[in-house]
Parts: sequence; structure tokens; C-alpha cells
Amino acid sequence: MINKNTITFMLSILTSAVFALAPITISDPKLDWWRNERFGMFIHWGLYSVPAGSWKDRGTGHAEWIRTTAKIPLASYDELIHEFNPMKFDADAWCEMANDAGMGYIVITSKHHDGFCLFDSELTEFDIMSTPFKRDIMKELAEAAPKHDIRMSWYHSIMDWHHPDYLPRRSWEIERSVEGADMNSYREFLHGQVTELLTNYGPIGIMWFDGEWESTWRGSYGKELYELCVALQPNVIVNNRLGARGGMEGMTGMDGYAGGYGGDYMTPEQEIPDAVAKGIDWETCMTMNDRWGYNLLDKNFKSTTDLIQKLSDIVSKGGNFLLNIGPKQDGTFPEESIQRLSEIGDWMDINGEAIHGTVGSPFENLDWGRATQKFHADTTTLYMHVFDWPIDGKLVIPGLAGEVTSARILGGQEATFIVGDGEVLVSIPKTMPNEHIGVVAVEVQGKPVIYESPSINSGATEFVHSTTVTLNVGSEELDIKYWLNNNRALFTYTAPIHLERTTTIHAQSFDGNASVSPVISKTFTKVEVLPAVLLHSVQDGFLRKRVYKGNWDALPDFSKLKPSSMEQVSTIEAPEGEWVAFAFDGYVRIDSSDMIEFSLLSDDGSRLLIDDRVVIDNNGLHGPEEKRGVVPLAAGLHTFHLEWFNKSGGATLQVKMGVLGKALKTIKPSFFAVD
Repeated sequence: MINKNTITFMLSILTSAVFALAPITISDPKLDWWRNERFGMFIHWGLYSVPAGSWKDRGTGHAEWIRTTAKIPLASYDELIHEFNPMKFDADAWCEMANDAGMGYIVITSKHHDGFCLFDSELTEFDIMSTPFKRDIMKELAEAAPKHDIRMSWYHSIMDWHHPDYLPRRSWEIERSVEGADMNSYREFLHGQVTELLTNYGPIGIMWFDGEWESTWRGSYGKELYELCVALQPNVIVNNRLGARGGMEGMTGMDGYAGGYGGDYMTPEQEIPDAVAKGIDWETCMTMNDRWGYNLLDKNFKSTTDLIQKLSDIVSKGGNFLLNIGPKQDGTFPEESIQRLSEIGDWMDINGEAIHGTVGSPFENLDWGRATQKFHADTTTLYMHVFDWPIDGKLVIPGLAGEVTSARILGGQEATFIVGDGEVLVSIPKTMPNEHIGVVAVEVQGKPVIYESPSINSGATEFVHSTTVTLNVGSEELDIKYWLNNNRALFTYTAPIHLERTTTIHAQSFDGNASVSPVISKTFTKVEVLPAVLLHSVQDGFLRKRVYKGNWDALPDFSKLKPSSMEQVSTIEAPEGEWVAFAFDGYVRIDSSDMIEFSLLSDDGSRLLIDDRVVIDNNGLHGPEEKRGVVPLAAGLHTFHLEWFNKSGGATLQVKMGVLGKALKTIKPSFFAVD
């Protein structure tokens, strides 16, 4: 039971919540073209476009996952190969639409989870050459793309519901035996197809992997796959979905594969992070409507204005936008998608310079919109993406200092401006130049100076022995001055601050001798560790596991349920299964007294308690999602209680542990114990 009166030590460490907007200034020949484009087209297309979201009496809400969401037997799904004949497919038309919309690259499903390949593969007959169409779609796109200034890129699924050696099977596939299935053999097949894709189609911009979250796929496999890609094409960019990425937000770090990750950039899905730490390459992928693949009845399309605002928001945070199209069975785009691409293109024809070749905003926040910037030899162009156009014709740019030399409205005339005390007032027409977003370009001498408060950064606000704190402000021209506790003696920040006792840090930005920001404060508290449990005898290497059967949308109250089975286990894992829940109990051994960080990756919900304290709450229905928490623990044994449930679909459960600030590792059996 959770003791609700105890203090909860919980810290969710999400890089997507790090509040530091800053441009990437380090050039990388491999990534520079991708950073410059900022906007790409995602295409989900395959056999699933034939049923168009509906399957017999199993509903109309399906799409690219229809084989598993409608529980279609393999033999029945295979019959769709005889119906896939997209005679209206035109590679040049697709690439031209992408280019006209201001997109610089296309990422298309060479193979999705169903295993069907849109290219001519020598390793399977479950490909485009077995359809009535009998034309290599990837080849036609790869040949068309350069003519339209598009970089062709491949999405390729690690998961494969068709290949006999891929494991696990779907839980409902009772007719497919797992006997003889060999994941090593499947990996050879996967490597063979990746070799085909990076050998037979010329230079490829991106290898975009997905489907890596099942328990049979290991981080080391992802490392091998990454190394294969760059061996075949050294300049190909590879995304981070090579190991357990830690959730759809996709902002887990590529940490040299220490955590099983890898790749060149991060891939948040269907969401835009609030802010992103400086120096991180990332790309939001998002649907135009509600589904990736074609669904005839899905008419919930985002408006053109919404899509352009999302593009501006993403680029203002230093990211790329990969916007999805789900083509129809005949090879054409839905009319709603064509219309939005055309309207986005009209906006980009005038305002594209505020997107292409820009870096993230220097501003912490702009109430009326977003900003991007472009550096020149001696000047900087600030692009003000104005979502809420001021009806009085007065645009106030807060915090902007330095030497402003000119202002203009993109697609319009020059604008007048007044430089005030830490702000610039630009006089603009009272009517927005288009119906989506108006953009005002402001030229400044050198780098922009932004009057904003510094950030105070550390891994956590509690510590056991000591902690190191860094201060940061976006504008290089500004100094940071700080003081500790109630002592108003000012120090100029030049190096990280080392703390060994509870301390409040106060910090403020200065331009010369003048303070130019509000004071911000943060307290770092030295805490006592939670004492270890004293036991006379334990059995190392095991936890107690209780299994429950039921259909839940959130974690149930296990105290009111009777388990269907109980056993002792040495590892924590979630084998494929639906309508099931686990509860693990025992002890975890801590090597040294310190702030201990735990990570909990699960699909669906989970919760971790240490010494009856909630350290991580990852509850609810969701895909693979990672959360983290820290707790001060003494060396020795501590009670360990983990809850997890899965409703339907994929099943994932993984727990890692480590001293705060160091790499987290999967907890070895030797660290568990039962009494």
C-alpha cells in the first residue's frame, strides 16, 4: 500500500522540458542539408490502403495497423497483394507536390510493420513485384526526386508481422506457430533488405527506422544496424529508433548506445516539445488527419493555418517537421492533403526564407507567436512569425536590444521601428499579409542581444553529498551575476557552482553594469538518505511476481484482486500479451548512498515504489513511454514494488537504475532479493 502521508521524491527528467532555446551553430556536413530544409514529407503507403480503414464487421477506424487492430489472419491479409494496383501513381507528381509545398525531402515506407515491401526485394516475394502493378515504386521515386530538388529517404520497419522468423507473434495469432522461428535469421533478412535499399537506389538522405520497442529487439542490434547503414552510405542520416527510444516523444539521448539507443537525431511523434535543450537535432513527425495510412472516413484534417503554425513552432525550437500523407489505393493523394500542400506552398513561396536555413528562436517566449533567425557574416535576420497580428499595427518585440538596422514585412513593404529600453516597436499594417501567419523580418548588427533571465540547471533540486549547478543565458553579450542565500554579495558567473549544503541561488542578467532581467531563484536541498532495510537473511536474484487477468484503462487496485498465478522471477519483462497485469515485489540492492535515478519504460501503464514512496508514476493507456525519478537511498536493501498492466497491442516493461548523472543500466538479477 502507498503511504500517502510520506514525502514523495519524484523527478521526471524529460529533455523535452529543458527550457533552453538556442541555435545549433556547429556545422556537420552530414546533417547540414537536413537542418537547412526544416520541412519534409512523410508517406505511409502499402497494402493497407486497399481496405482503406475498414475490415468486414471489425470496424472502420483502422489504417496501417489494420492487420493487427482488426486481427486479420496472415493468409487473408496476403490476399490484398492481388488487389494492390496503383495505376495512377506518378513519382514526378508526388515529388513536385513536395517541392511546391517547400519540402526538401521525402521519407516513404519501404516496408511497414505488415512486412509488405514497396520495392523489388530479392529476399522476399511479399513485395511490389508480386502485385498486378509490378513496378518498383522506390526506384521510380529515387529517380524522380533529384529532378525536383528532393532528397529521397526510406522508412523501414524493424518489426515484421509477416516474416516467419520475426518474434514475438501477435497474441491473437493462434494459427501461427513460433516453432523454429529464429530472430538471428530475421536479423540477417533485415540487414539484407537495408543493404538493398542503400545499394540499389543511389544516394539516400535518411534511413528512418521504427518498430524497435518489442522485447526481442536489443540495443546492440540497433548499434549493428546503424553501423551497417553508415558503412554502406557514410552520409546517410539515421534516426534514433534503433533501440528502446523511451516513448513517442522520442527525445531520449543518443548516448553511444549505453542505453541501447543510437542514431543521429530524435523523433517526437504527434507532439511538439515545449522546448528543447541546445545542440539537439530533432524532428516531429505528425499526421495531417488522425491516421498515418489511408482511411476513407478519416476527414479530421488539421487546417492549413494550424499546420503552418506547427511548422513555425517546430522550427523556432530548432527542429524539423515531417508531415504525413496517406495515399489512396490508386496512387493518388487525398484531395484534402493536396489542398493543404498547395496552400502551404503558397505561404512558403513568400515566407520560406523564415523557415529554410534558419535556427531556433533566441527568445524565451513571445506571446504573439514565434521567431527564427538566420546568421550572416556581420548581421542577423530575426524572423518574427506573428500568429496574433496586432490590430493596432504595433508589434512589440520584448527583450530585444542591440543595434537594429531595418525591418520589413515578407511579401510587403519596409517597416518603421523604434528601439526602446529593452524592446523594439515595429509599425506594421493593421491587416495581416495572409490568412495564416504574417512574418516580420528584423535586421540586427552582429548577434541579437536578448534581455532575459538566466536559467539555473542541475540534474535535480535535491542531493545527498554535493551537486553542480550551471547558469546559462542565450545572449553571449550578457553577463550573469548571482548571489547565494541572503548574502547580497554579487559574483559574476564564469564556471559551474559546486554546492555541498542546502543553498538558494539567485541569478540575474546584466548588460554591462545594468541589470536587464528579473531575478530568478532556485533552492538545492541537501537531504538525508532513506535508511536501508535490515534483514537477517534473503534469497538473492529473485522478485515475487503476481499475474492478474482483466481489462483496464489504468492500473487497478491490486489489493482488491486475486492473482491468477504467482512465481519467483529473476528478470523484469513483459512478454506479448493483452488484458494482463503484473505486480513485482521484493528488494533492490543499492551499492552506495546517493541520489539514485530510476527509469521506467512501459506500454501500457506502470508505477514504481521504493520504500513505499512513489518514485515514478507512468500510469494510463499509452504506447512505449519512459519516465524517470530520483530518490535518496542509503547503501543496502530497499523495498521494491512495481506495478504494470497492458490492455491491448504491444507490451513493454523495462526498469533501469543508476546514480544520478551517470548512465542508467538495466537492473541485474543479482541486485534483487526476496525474504
